[in-house]
Amino acid sequence: MPCDAKLLADFELFEHVIDEDRASLAEFIDIRQLAAGETLFKTGEPGEALYIVREGEVELFIKDTAGQKILLAIAGRGEVFGELALLDRGPRTATAMALADTELLELDREDLLLLFHKSPAAALRLLAAMSQMTRKADELLRTRVSRNANEEAEEKITPLQRIADWISWFSGSMQFLLLNAVWFVVWIAINTLSLAVPQFDPYPFGLLTMIVSLEAIFLSCFVLISQNRQAEKDRVRADIEYEVNIKAELEIAHLHEKTDRIYTEMLEHFIQLEKRVAGR
Repeated sequence: MPCDAKLLADFELFEHVIDEDRASLAEFIDIRQLAAGETLFKTGEPGEALYIVREGEVELFIKDTAGQKILLAIAGRGEVFGELALLDRGPRTATAMALADTELLELDREDLLLLFHKSPAAALRLLAAMSQMTRKADELLRTRVSRNANEEAEEKITPLQRIADWISWFSGSMQFLLLNAVWFVVWIAINTLSLAVPQFDPYPFGLLTMIVSLEAIFLSCFVLISQNRQAEKDRVRADIEYEVNIKAELEIAHLHEKTDRIYTEMLEHFIQLEKRVAGR
């Protein structure tokens, strides 16, 4: 369904197009309606048009070799997507799915060439949109390709968790053991021996018992906090190991396919050689 020329005036891509040219463009640009959850195109399909979101939202995502969904972007009102496959005539590099009832402007290659002829500035805006998607893809590669469980856990750590980790480490060290031993010996000596210092906690050392109990309670809490964070780190590490195993399994299967293909080709080659030798 052709669009109204007045609609184009609301989009940055057509900002520098005069009214007459905008009216002529509107005759060729179609309006595409999508229901919530409807897929516009999938990865690998041929790209025949680019789209501009007029209303609604469109989710752009891919799936990695482990089958996990990677969100690239969510295109909102006025944003352009699908231009890469249109420009290089290659297949779609992502899947587009409507998150809500969506209305799109659809431009094919002829519409795009006409737009660039009417407004060269529109080409620069389209390049800017492509560079933005490239930056997002670079950021995804930086954060996903070589994930490190320790780095991911450190990025999410809070000051309290950092303190808990240090206390847990220190409470399990020889320094902490020696410090407590010296403290207990000095405390008991002051309150049992006749020294110049007055006895403030005589036997059976009720105050010392209360302090040690409170110390044990707080230490156990800090240790549990640290253990919970370590469990989260182990969970991230397990996920990474799972992804690595899946990718390794896929690569091994791919190598087997290559080996089988090479074996088949070599077998056919040897059969042809035997026929040539037998023909002589």
